[in-house]
Order: sequence, then structure tokens, then C-alpha cells
Amino acid sequence: MAALFIKSLLFSAEKGSRYSRLPTGHGTTTQELETGTRRSSTDSAIAMSETSLNNEKVIAQIHPPTRLNPRIISDATIGLSDGLTVPFALTAGLSALGDTQVVIYAGLAELIAGGISMGLGGYLGAKGEAEAYQAALAETKVMVAEDPQTAARLVKGAFSHYDFEEVAMGSLVGSLMASPQDLVDFLMRFHHRLAEADYAPARAYVSGLTIAVGYILGGLVALLPYLFLSDIGQAFYWSVLLMALALFAFGWTKTSLIGEASRTACFRNGMQMLVLGAVAAGAAMGCVKAIN
Repeated sequence: MAALFIKSLLFSAEKGSRYSRLPTGHGTTTQELETGTRRSSTDSAIAMSETSLNNEKVIAQIHPPTRLNPRIISDATIGLSDGLTVPFALTAGLSALGDTQVVIYAGLAELIAGGISMGLGGYLGAKGEAEAYQAALAETKVMVAEDPQTAARLVKGAFSHYDFEEVAMGSLVGSLMASPQDLVDFLMRFHHRLAEADYAPARAYVSGLTIAVGYILGGLVALLPYLFLSDIGQAFYWSVLLMALALFAFGWTKTSLIGEASRTACFRNGMQMLVLGAVAAGAAMGCVKAIN
């Protein structure tokens, strides 16, 4: 019963009276449907669940599922954006020395050190989030076991912004209180707004690896021309061109991966990535030039 109420709440496309959505057949008048005096809570829950299933289909058609996990895209953005700007600024500054070997060796050293540093930062950040989730989960379990009144109050508070009748709310709270595990899961998802999948321990390794790989791949773009061109001046200009193309392509691809099919949106985000990356690289190069 609780699952039916929760499901109908999450995917209900309309607010207002629940009984206004029920069919008017089977000998029941409209007045009876509106007041609910001759309808049991079980019947209304079944009707609400049927409505929610239809709404789920509509929502799935309007909002297609994301092709990649947004957290992975976020980590890749952090790694690639830094990798496309910081190593480029370093190689551009060192190119003023006129020695290609210095640029290559210093650039490779920076890629390795920067990739390790960025990866560790992503790992520790995600690990901290997982630990915070576990702490919140432990506190919630203790509260459910030792203070059920507070747990019931939090359940009602989670639905305070929705048009839920008192009878239905009481039935929902009672159903959840009968199953402590369901109550814990409900509070974590709707009160704390924490999803277990986003804070799994393995997430820390994925986050660290994604950021590190993104940083190294981004840095290699700026370094490649120095590996194949003997003239350091030409290598510098090719490095600038490759970095600009990589930033634009990354912004375009990132937008398309999260479900934006519009070419206008992809172009706009590609240009945004290009401009922001160019500003960051220009600021870093300016610092290098300022200290000569």
C-alpha cells in the first residue's frame, strides 16, 4: 500500500483531489467521488497507481533517460577542462625557451603529476561523500529504532508540499512504520534526499580514475605538436589550434551525451567551453609571462 502511495506521489502530473481522477462508473455518483465518503482508501490507492503508471509513460516520452551518469560527465568535465588548459599554459610558457626537449619532458612530468593529483582529489572527494552517506544512514536507522514518533513526523514533513489527504497520509505513515527497512529507505530518499547509487564506495574509484584519465588526455592534446614538429614556433601555433578544437568538441559532445539533441544547444555549449578554456589558459600564460 505504501509503495502505491509513494509511486503515485512521485509521478502524479496533477495536484488537487485524488477522487477527481477516478472513473465515474460502477454505480458511483460524482458527488460520492468528490467527497470520498463511499470509497475505501484501498480503492483510491489502486486508482491512483493506475494514473501514475500512465503518467510514467508520458514522462518517459517527454524526458528520455540520460545516456550517461551525470556524475561521470561532471568528473570528465573537471579532468578534461583542467587538462586542456593547465598543461597548455605550461608548454606555451616553456616554448619561449626555444628548446623542444624541455617542453616535452616538463610537459610529460606535469601530466603525470597533475593526473595523479587530480585523481586523488576526485577519489578523496567521492570517498568523503560516501562516508557522509553512511553516517546519515546509521543515524536514520537509530532514529527509526529508538524514536519512531520523530520518524513519523519526518515522513509527514516530506509530503508537506503536496496535496495529500489526512486519511491517505495516515495510511501511508502506518504502512511505512510497519516496515522499518522501508521507512529507513524512504527517509534517506525523500527526507535526506540521498540516493544510495550516488554514494556507493566503488564510486570513489570511478570518480578518481575518470578525472585522472580526463586530465592526462586533455594535456596530451596540447603536447602532441611538440612531439612531431621540430620547429617550436609551429608547434606552439598547432598546440593553440588543437586546444581550441578540443575544447569546442568536448563542449559539443558533453551536451549531446546528456540528452540535448538540439544543434543550437550543442553549439552554444561548445562555444562556452571554448571561451572559458581560452580565458583560463590565457590567464595562466599571462602569469608565466609576468614572471618572465
